[in-house]
Amino acid sequence: MALLARLGAVVVLLAAAAAMVAEGILDPVDFLALQAVRRSLDDLPGSSFFEGWDFTADPCGFPGVYCDGNKVSALALGDPRAGSPGLSGRLDPALGRLSALTELSLVPGRVEGELPESLTSCRNLRFLAVSKNLISGQIPDGLGGLSNLRTLDVSFNQISGTIPPSIATLPSITNLILCHNHLAGSIPSFPDSSPLIRLDLKHNDLSGGVPSLPSTLQYLSLSANRLTGTVDSVLPRLTRLNFLDLSMNQLDGPIPASVFTLPLSVLQLQRNFFSGLLQPANDVTIQVVDLSYNRFWGPVSPLLAGVGQLYLNNNRFTGEVPARLVQELVGSGGLQVLYLQHNFLTGIEISPASSLPSSVSLCLMYNCMVPPVYAPCPLKAGSQNTRPADQCPEWRG
Repeated sequence: MALLARLGAVVVLLAAAAAMVAEGILDPVDFLALQAVRRSLDDLPGSSFFEGWDFTADPCGFPGVYCDGNKVSALALGDPRAGSPGLSGRLDPALGRLSALTELSLVPGRVEGELPESLTSCRNLRFLAVSKNLISGQIPDGLGGLSNLRTLDVSFNQISGTIPPSIATLPSITNLILCHNHLAGSIPSFPDSSPLIRLDLKHNDLSGGVPSLPSTLQYLSLSANRLTGTVDSVLPRLTRLNFLDLSMNQLDGPIPASVFTLPLSVLQLQRNFFSGLLQPANDVTIQVVDLSYNRFWGPVSPLLAGVGQLYLNNNRFTGEVPARLVQELVGSGGLQVLYLQHNFLTGIEISPASSLPSSVSLCLMYNCMVPPVYAPCPLKAGSQNTRPADQCPEWRG
């Protein structure tokens, strides 16, 4: 009889536990982890996010806490509304005890300290976004072991060190956003099998060459680093790119014609050491093309007439401006901005009496010709209308 009584008690306890799960009573480990998170963070003045965190109630009903059964599955820290002041404090290592966590996000604020190494224990983590705070230290190498991680966004922080090579080999990563930090060293190579769609590493201190990148990429921004070398063997295989920004580096060599056939809406290669002829094979229809401040030479291709905003200034282009570009500009076609200043161009077929549409911008200053029409140029174009004659051997005045 005693044995039956004990068995009955066990059954009652199991039933009670099942009922607690059904009612959403939080796992004690997760409960204590949330308490630690709350102690390590505070609302900035004007934020009231944590006013809803009353631990006498069920934490699964807290703002930003999402549960699956009796486990925390997602944590969105801070008021997500635009203009919210955000949070201060640090991310507590107790976050790593949330074993069912799949998403962790932090609104912009003043949270400092390092990314907890313990996050590598969240084996189900798919989404980690903590941008626009004051987080420092290095990216935990162990994050490369999170096989389900799809998005890693630590942008606009103060993270230093190098990019762990293990991050590049994450089998599920689609969005890697590490821009506006203090990362140094080289960009790791990505395997061909990577599903990466967005890679944003701009405004860091990265050096070395542009490595092999997966053909799945649709967005690539590496601007404002110290990258060197050529890209003519890297870019042609990125056939799905719709945004490319390699500006403000020290890259050199030619730009292959196939780049102009990519499905790009924006192509920004300005302020590098790229050189050679620009010879697209077909009409270019990219909305924004910025090739300024490089070392391109030779004639300007008429196949660029289909571009919306074309910046070719501060290069070494020669010859006359193609009539197709002028027609698109004066005729209120698709071309809205044409910057050709600081080259060695010798002419343009446009009547001095022509009145440019108010919606377009044309700059011809400091070439081997007298600009036939007045068009306001940006201030940094300078005040000299023409190059000195000794720099223009083909110019006849």
